[in-house]
Amino acid sequence: MTGSFNSGDWTIDPVEAGPYIGGEFVASDGGERFTSISPATGETVGGFALGTASDVDRAVAAARAAFDDWSNLTVFDRAAHLEAAMELIASRRDHLARVMTLEQGKTYSDSLSEVDDSITNFRVTIDLAKYRTQEILPSADPNMRAYLYRIPKGIVAAIQPWNFPLGSAAGQLAPALITGNTVIALPAPSTTLIEHEWFRCFHDAGMPAGVINVVTGLGADIGDALTGHDGVQVVAFTGSVATGQRVMKSAAGKSTLIELGGNGPTVILDDADLDRAVSDSVDSTCGSTGQSCTAAGRFLVHERIYEEFATRLAEEMRERVRVGHPFDPETSMGPLNNEPLAERLDAHLRDAEERGARVLLAGGRAEGFPTDLYYRPAVLADVDESMTVTVQETFGPIAPLQKISSDEEALRLLDESPFGLFASVYSRNLGRALRFAERASAGTVSINRPSGWVETHWPVGGHTGKLSGHGRIQGVQLMDQIYTETKLVLLPLDE
Repeated sequence: MTGSFNSGDWTIDPVEAGPYIGGEFVASDGGERFTSISPATGETVGGFALGTASDVDRAVAAARAAFDDWSNLTVFDRAAHLEAAMELIASRRDHLARVMTLEQGKTYSDSLSEVDDSITNFRVTIDLAKYRTQEILPSADPNMRAYLYRIPKGIVAAIQPWNFPLGSAAGQLAPALITGNTVIALPAPSTTLIEHEWFRCFHDAGMPAGVINVVTGLGADIGDALTGHDGVQVVAFTGSVATGQRVMKSAAGKSTLIELGGNGPTVILDDADLDRAVSDSVDSTCGSTGQSCTAAGRFLVHERIYEEFATRLAEEMRERVRVGHPFDPETSMGPLNNEPLAERLDAHLRDAEERGARVLLAGGRAEGFPTDLYYRPAVLADVDESMTVTVQETFGPIAPLQKISSDEEALRLLDESPFGLFASVYSRNLGRALRFAERASAGTVSINRPSGWVETHWPVGGHTGKLSGHGRIQGVQLMDQIYTETKLVLLPLDE
């Protein structure tokens, strides 16, 4: 699974940058900086301003100054500005994918797909917004007309994660901008460079000054200054449970869209198509090196097919998954993004083995690479609720297998989980699978498909009462529920 690859010209010169405020790349009010390090090579790819509360104040002022002009444009005029940026992003597709691969660590093919997905997200959202209609409400008075308008809420603070920096940014910004809001973005520290290059496309395409602003930084200080700012009306956040809970406190009183963790179960019932279930399970475990809140976090497998599924999953993962340099076209899994995550995986594997899990495929740090972040996938059988790998979000290429005896047992385990973002169920009996999906405690359930398989216009989000966030991150519902509010205008015809 491991190997060497001559990276050749797959390098970039390090970029130094500050915040982007009011249509200009400016210096931060603070003098400190932080660096972004490639998990693939260990080299520095960028240095960025350690943002301050004063930077946030300037960004809010710029966003406020731009709001009236931007929100008063027609949706078609706003769409023209955004489409110009999409054209430029498409023309820089290769450059953006190279930067993302070096900085984030995902394979080059995955990076290309994410650049493309960011464009698709904008274009689909633009089309959805163009043809939304205003409502005329009925009245008991024949001479009264009641018009219900949807208007933008104001300034949106958008905080992105490191695992899908452009996918998440597009999902937050596209509906916010097309509905007339202005935005202040805060990239994750370890993927600041790729977002810097992506936002430069909006700048170079002529986006009006102040419509998009970007601040950079580390930790809670810059985040709290942004999410708690009195001038911000909406907060959109994607990230960890702990940080998300802090954001919700800081943003109290604002409209919030929060996407948090997942430990998505894949349920394999006794009548499943095992060829499909095994193949999809490899992809769902190892895709994006397992660094996705929609990845398969655990497997609940019916006892009648448990041993066969477990054996086949380990064999196929061993044969198909190749850990390697993310620019190598034969690589299926690049490095993890950061050391704290790798240490979490180490701890989960160690805990499971100490508590009696059966190791069918031994995972762990892969040797012979430029950094210690390359990680071999693992398959663990006979896990139980005492193990951290079962009850916590691992966020890596580890497949824990747990035996179930019935559909009811699987549903109970889903209900008891603190997470409720995604789940999958495999069964040849579609009626059985649909009944399971309708009862499952998850915001999205895939039938005979890997978890996370969704299209841009479908609303997805966590199950109520779980630690997976609230709100829906895509679709018309997102525009209506988060980024706009209603205004009722009454017009008497007899005056």
